[in-house]
Amino acid sequence: MNTKKILAAALPILATTGLFLWASSKSQAQNLETVPEVDLKKYAGTWFEIAAIPQSFEKGCACTKATYTPTDQGYIIIENTCEKPEKNKTTTVKGKAFVEEGSGNAKLKVQFFWPFKGKYWIIDLAQDYSYAVVGHPNRKYLWILSRTPSITEELYNHLLQGIAEKGFDLSKIEKTPQCEE
Repeated sequence: MNTKKILAAALPILATTGLFLWASSKSQAQNLETVPEVDLKKYAGTWFEIAAIPQSFEKGCACTKATYTPTDQGYIIIENTCEKPEKNKTTTVKGKAFVEEGSGNAKLKVQFFWPFKGKYWIIDLAQDYSYAVVGHPNRKYLWILSRTPSITEELYNHLLQGIAEKGFDLSKIEKTPQCEE
């Protein structure tokens, strides 16, 4: 495959990701309470997407997961992976996350497409780091994450209750089809 074909294939993904990050960085921050503190070493590792407010850049995705790896340079490497069953392919996007100073590591700025950064706020987190809820203060972006490909219905409903209390529209949240590991 030549360079022009690779660029043509990658351009829609890069453009969509760039637009998301630009829009999310430009939106006016609304009050959204985050967890008080996040231990980034405990947060590191693989997370499975249990549910989310669907975004165009995730269209057709299943078995979605993200891996976070802290670096010595002070940022976190993010690798998002999803399978697109109808196309019989796996898509992987790499980016970086930077901690917002004074946030207790609960507010990150993610960058998948330079120079744009989007807000990634950890708004709920299990004491044992078994689940996390990540949102954006404009409440148009939300992800429920787990260390395992599934969670109990009881936990899911508990998380939805907290999400609703934070002002997110529950009717927009969809479960993500996951693959059992």
